[in-house]
Amino acid sequence: MPSAEFVEAVLDVVARIPEGRVMTYGDVGIAIGSDAPRAVGRVMALYGHASPWWRVVPASGNPPQGHSVLALPHYLDEGTPIRVTGAPRAGTAAAALSAELTARAAQTGEYRIALSAARLPYTHEIFGEVAL
Repeated sequence: MPSAEFVEAVLDVVARIPEGRVMTYGDVGIAIGSDAPRAVGRVMALYGHASPWWRVVPASGNPPQGHSVLALPHYLDEGTPIRVTGAPRAGTAAAALSAELTARAAQTGEYRIALSAARLPYTHEIFGEVAL
């Protein structure tokens, strides 16, 4: 079981993630000086319900396991960049169907976070106290 201090540190970092951005479990661990992403995941599973839990994702870019349908409205409201699984590349004729693809993602949960655009950079102040 994670210590109370570890839980508090994780939840503090999660509360500070800006809207429209995400951190991986490993990123949160780095921000608190830990190399235990699974322990961060455990904290989120047990204590993260009152925090912006949808802003913490696995390194794969998938939404939190079992919560893809619940998380999608948050991502859309906050403007978090997402990629619908199997979606065509931007700028192609098929990309014009993006509203249809987003609707499909909402029904099926088949999407990923576009980590290259959504992931909080290591230059953000959340990482300020950690030697990278």
